[in-house]
Amino acid sequence: MRDFIHYFVSWLRNSSRPALLLTVFLVAALVAANYTIGIESRIQTLPWYFAIAAFFAFFSLVLSLVWGLQYEWGWKEQTGTPVPTLRGGRITVDTTARPSGYFQPGFVLLLALSALFFSLKMVHWDLSSFLPHSIVYPWNRYTLLVIQLPLKLILLLFFLYCCRKGGLIEGDSLAASVGLTARGFKPAPYFGLLALLVPLIALASTQHDFLQVYPKVQILGFLNGYAQPSWPWRLLYELSYGLDFLGIELFFRGLLVIGVLRYAGTDAILPMAAFYCTIHFGKPMGECITSFFGGLVLGVLAARTRTILGGLIVHLGLAWLMELGGWLGHLWMH
Repeated sequence: MRDFIHYFVSWLRNSSRPALLLTVFLVAALVAANYTIGIESRIQTLPWYFAIAAFFAFFSLVLSLVWGLQYEWGWKEQTGTPVPTLRGGRITVDTTARPSGYFQPGFVLLLALSALFFSLKMVHWDLSSFLPHSIVYPWNRYTLLVIQLPLKLILLLFFLYCCRKGGLIEGDSLAASVGLTARGFKPAPYFGLLALLVPLIALASTQHDFLQVYPKVQILGFLNGYAQPSWPWRLLYELSYGLDFLGIELFFRGLLVIGVLRYAGTDAILPMAAFYCTIHFGKPMGECITSFFGGLVLGVLAARTRTILGGLIVHLGLAWLMELGGWLGHLWMH
């Protein structure tokens, strides 16, 4: 745990103060706007094709602004300048690093494709026409809920594969390219970090807005009277729900941090955290705000360790603890 704190403090000391502060102000303004006028909810009410376009424009704007701040006050790397990386708890300049630059076509294309991919992920996929007619209510509705997130994960893996084949990210393998590797990984500190979050989850579980959203499995109320016992179906839903967090870590910490280090070093962390915060605009405000700071912490750890496994432990553990907290909170309220 001491190492974690050391990594984060080292990153703070070596980061651009103006870029960090202005990014925090920008994110705060976006959060305030969302919970006042409902940016995310308004986009979700649009037809799916307009919703994809609106999400793409919004995500692209956020990435452009925060990367612009990083370029203006960060490392100001140009093509051919060595990439600064986080090693041994401190920033070093690797003179053997591949030449990088903010305006490399591959870098710009990667950011644009990333914004487009997550725009596609944000809309609901209506797959009802692909289901066999023999699957009737409520199992058709249940099937659509359970298969949607695994299918989106498969699409992400295909997207990452295409990025690597196209030379936008690099590594000895696709798994290594996005940090899905256990080389030198020590899980114990991440479980310790997760334990520190338990009191916060317990507190959140007493809040009305939290209990309106969690546990997510409460959406399966329509199965009541159809499935006896219902726990195997609920467990399958929770497993499907958990797969989404593998996708989140692969995308944000794997692709947008580890995959971007070759272009801009640890400048990748702030834009990733800002983008990560915006995808929580449909969640309770407290969860949305903390997602930005959680994204920073997990981003620093991913950049330092070159693996997303620690972040996956924390993120997936947090998600299932929130499910448990929501369930217990409803029991307490009733």
